[in-house]
Amino acid sequence: MQTKLYDFDFPDELIASHPPPSRADSRLLHVAATGSLYDKYFSDVITLCRPNDLLVVNNSKVIPARLSAIKSSGGKVEILIERLLDTHRALVVLRSSKPTRVGALLMIGEQDRITVEEQRASLFVITSSDKSFKQLLDLYGTVPLPPYIKRVADNADKERYQTVYAKQAGSVAAPTAGLHFNRAVIDALKARGVDYAELTLHIGLGTFNPIHSDDIAQHAMHSEKLYIGDDLCRAYTRCRQRQGRVIAVGTTVVRGLESAVEDGQLKPYKGDTSLFIKPGFRFQAVDNLITNFHLPKTTLFVLVCCFAGHENMKHAYKHAIAERYRLFSYGDAMWLERNDEV
Repeated sequence: MQTKLYDFDFPDELIASHPPPSRADSRLLHVAATGSLYDKYFSDVITLCRPNDLLVVNNSKVIPARLSAIKSSGGKVEILIERLLDTHRALVVLRSSKPTRVGALLMIGEQDRITVEEQRASLFVITSSDKSFKQLLDLYGTVPLPPYIKRVADNADKERYQTVYAKQAGSVAAPTAGLHFNRAVIDALKARGVDYAELTLHIGLGTFNPIHSDDIAQHAMHSEKLYIGDDLCRAYTRCRQRQGRVIAVGTTVVRGLESAVEDGQLKPYKGDTSLFIKPGFRFQAVDNLITNFHLPKTTLFVLVCCFAGHENMKHAYKHAIAERYRLFSYGDAMWLERNDEV
């Protein structure tokens, strides 16, 4: 499948650079399996969900993954954490005006030394000689806003670029579909008889990578840490027994659930997943998807096209742009019905 088929144009002014005043104020574009479109508000998810449905969220917590450092030469280096390898080692992206070499010493703050230990393709392993990376991030780290948000993170982002149910620290990007939920919406869903469960998938910087190959099949998918426990597996089984629907909050939940389902049964999972959902994939675990809008020529946009239908998505995005929906991480949301005819 040609990557160019997943390209589209959008006006830059529709990129949401700030969140809405409150979480559930976003708009919601409901895309039916037939392709019919309905303009709604995010609070309408309460009535879109039914008793005995299961809502699954990603409880990964965004870490303050952006650090500023100085080389021994005086040059500035931006460090973006991709993954914490252990307490004193991290896999990172290094950005500077001149290449940073293996063996280089970097200074964070006035006394915290970092050594560039090795290079792994475009990433580097760095080591902290004294403080743990958790301590360094707590002291010096800032919110790693997506590269298409052209502003410096502020104090408001510490709260708003985090879901209200975030628990397990480890992501360097937010599971953005979950940013729309506040406690009132979650409580209303539970009162309606909707079951609720969590998984953990730690999102890496690879989530922002465009597909550079001409053919989607040639794209190398990034790997991310996934944990699915017994509680979610039991909730999944209960939902199926009651003929409810499984509603994934975000593409990370789709990838997590579809990584762990076997013959219709959800199994506990602890490890990496590099599942790339591309044309020809058959969904087993997820019936409906709540998601944000995604950038063109990305694995995320390919996923939603596979889920809801390529033509449906092209039509929905054209409608959203014409109707001035706010796009991407801080933007509006979609409710997608699975289209098994694709």
